[in-house]
Amino acid sequence: MTVLDFDGIAFDPVGASPARTLAQAEPSTTSTAQAVQPAPTTADGLYSGAAVTDSVPSPIAELRIGVVTAHRAALAAQVAVQRAVWTRSTGPIERAAVAAVADRTTVGAAAGPEIVDQAPARNSVATTAGIAAREGAFKPLARTGRTHLDRAALALLAEGAVATVFGPAYRRDGVEVAVRLAVGEPLALTEIESIELYGGNGDGRVVARYEGAPGAAARQAAEVFALFTGMHLCLSGSTLTAASPVVTGSAAAVTGATKGTLEFVVTGLDLVPRPHVTGTVSFSGGEPSVAVEVTVTEPAGTGVGPGEAVPDLLLNEFHMTHLARGDQAIAMGPEFADYTGVRATRLPTGGLLLVDRVRDFDGARGTFDSASYTTEYDSPADSWYYADTANESMPHFVYMETSLQAALLMGYYAGPTLTQPGTTLSLRNLGGTATVLRQVDLRDRTIEQSSRMLSTTILPGSSLQTFDYTLRVDGEPFYAGETMFGYFSDEALANQTGLDAGRPAPSWLAENPRAQVRTIDVAARRADPNAPLCSRDTLTLIDRVDVVDGGGEHGAGYLHSLRAIDPDDWFFTRHFHLDPVIPGSLGVESVIHAVQEWLIDAGHATGMTDPVFRIPADIPFSWRYRGQFLPTDGTVELEAHIKALHRGPHGVTAVVDGSLWKPGLRIYEVTDLAVELVDRMP
Repeated sequence: MTVLDFDGIAFDPVGASPARTLAQAEPSTTSTAQAVQPAPTTADGLYSGAAVTDSVPSPIAELRIGVVTAHRAALAAQVAVQRAVWTRSTGPIERAAVAAVADRTTVGAAAGPEIVDQAPARNSVATTAGIAAREGAFKPLARTGRTHLDRAALALLAEGAVATVFGPAYRRDGVEVAVRLAVGEPLALTEIESIELYGGNGDGRVVARYEGAPGAAARQAAEVFALFTGMHLCLSGSTLTAASPVVTGSAAAVTGATKGTLEFVVTGLDLVPRPHVTGTVSFSGGEPSVAVEVTVTEPAGTGVGPGEAVPDLLLNEFHMTHLARGDQAIAMGPEFADYTGVRATRLPTGGLLLVDRVRDFDGARGTFDSASYTTEYDSPADSWYYADTANESMPHFVYMETSLQAALLMGYYAGPTLTQPGTTLSLRNLGGTATVLRQVDLRDRTIEQSSRMLSTTILPGSSLQTFDYTLRVDGEPFYAGETMFGYFSDEALANQTGLDAGRPAPSWLAENPRAQVRTIDVAARRADPNAPLCSRDTLTLIDRVDVVDGGGEHGAGYLHSLRAIDPDDWFFTRHFHLDPVIPGSLGVESVIHAVQEWLIDAGHATGMTDPVFRIPADIPFSWRYRGQFLPTDGTVELEAHIKALHRGPHGVTAVVDGSLWKPGLRIYEVTDLAVELVDRMP
């Protein structure tokens, strides 16, 4: 196992533990000096002066790639459509093909309700074909391709047969489904013409036909959308409570029996304080528009805290959202009530909340020496990060965030901050090592993570915890790592001195002012909507890259970038609630973007038919953080030293070391960070 350190203090928390470690999973986790060999001559396809890891593709690795390629070629048409929609390419999105897939889910009233209640595929997430979700959009707890409902299907929803109508994803172990459509009133809806998850103003839309009281039809349209999102699945035995519609204008109340078409436009979706949907309903017949709200309510007298909301499930999406920005007593238990509404340890929120459920936990509150637990994260294919990344599949920072959030979660649950009552403690990641074990497309997959809390060290004004973790899909590992977190008082955070103990640590470029620099205008390339292999929108992390060919610590090339911090940058509201800092994983991601832009600019994609960026397998990388980027810090400066460029039969792999600075202080460091640019096989 790699020994982690905190400012010179070595941590080897496992010792002689018989449990499987990362070192056992991989052939080597030795230091950079041991793992990196001198570069061959340029005749061997490598930059002179660089170093290259022992990363010649093995027969097993190439076999894995071949199997994945063959499997993809054999997938059904829907997966091909999803690839066309969500994989970044130079061509337009094939919306007509997507619509064709969605149309297959409709059913005519004469034929009766479509029965979609079939056995679910393990570790898969059904995604409604369509546009990508914006960052921060509500993430449904269940997915279905069915967006049209006839009267018979609506009648089934009134009987509580949600999974029969929408599919097996709407059935969860331990969840009693007690929700009903139109409880206590006649079913006014006669047909749902369409349900759009991201329609209307971006939060959702329902178009329906009705015959009966408009007010009842408005409530029921909102109830259908609530059921469509699966929000009832986080509270076993829950029911829907609908407030009386409120007329939005000065017209009289909606009364009388009529018929027509209505449009429900969602204005709000949330799991806090209880799962609910709000929106506005307009009618085709001239009736006044009304505002409606539907809330998912737990059975009277039941708890909703850890292990209470759903039997045999410690935490689910409801608890994660409360831990991110709600009631910590609901999320973690009554001992954490004092942390509600104040700056405290939290999960990220919005599109950066990347853990969904805790399936099991063998530890206990107040026990800090060890614990094991299993978590899950669903990664829908329409997730914002797939749309915005230059990668073929999941961007690197999501690997880091989902694994680190899941690892830390139950360490916090054990209660180290409870040992220092009255002290404000902020959570920060300090470093770690991680390795991609195999390349896999994670769209529409459920990631299962096995984590272990290895140690907890309580110090005055701070605490340190170490973890290791392995991520799997379909039972097969694809990512593993080790990490250290710290909980720090305000005084400890204020006294941070960076990676160099407060000493000046200028960038390589600052120490070599006469170096010949050329500039890659990333912002200009990004401005071209057809520019391939370009991160966009929320993942716009760098605007230019200064390049010194043949420069850097290894003489193989040097990259430098400086970007202004905007206090209104989206990630400050996500990471964390009441404690805004730039996620360290996005700092790592920005280095990756610089390397990607350099690879494109250097012509390494030239001649490729279908070039894609990937995270290469079997190259461990490590990171250290000793500081934080605040909204007021002004700039983020980064550099990357090219240390290896390996040319393979289908592309190249670049390996770099890098650092990031806030003004006057080097606070991030990455070692052996690798980027792969290959020609995707047909």
